[in-house]
Amino acid sequence: MRIQVNTDRNISATSELIDSVSSMIEHTLERFNGDITRIEVHLSDENGHKQDGSADIRCLMEARLQGRQPVAVTHQAVTLDQAADGATEKLSRLISSTLGRLRDQRTRPREQGNAAEADASESSEE
Repeated sequence: MRIQVNTDRNISATSELIDSVSSMIEHTLERFNGDITRIEVHLSDENGHKQDGSADIRCLMEARLQGRQPVAVTHQAVTLDQAADGATEKLSRLISSTLGRLRDQRTRPREQGNAAEADASESSEE
């Protein structure tokens, strides 16, 4: 899994920030390691350097899953760590439900297809 961290002009992309965000993502999403090819992180400060105490730090994360369309989440918070942590948790839940639905679809069409064929044959016999 490749992780790419991008920042806007109001946030300095230090190696500590990139390492911190990357290790948080790797730790939280390690169970999906085989399913994720790349994660892009976009950190931005919506209000610039104004100190008004509002939740103006935004973290957008986009995960590219093998053989699927990318999925994305966003989270806003007061600090960079809170924004990245919130987005990582949201992304974990989204990937879990996306992959769960995909696994369900692989098993259900056969069951539903057989039931539909049985219904069609019953109605044609009448």
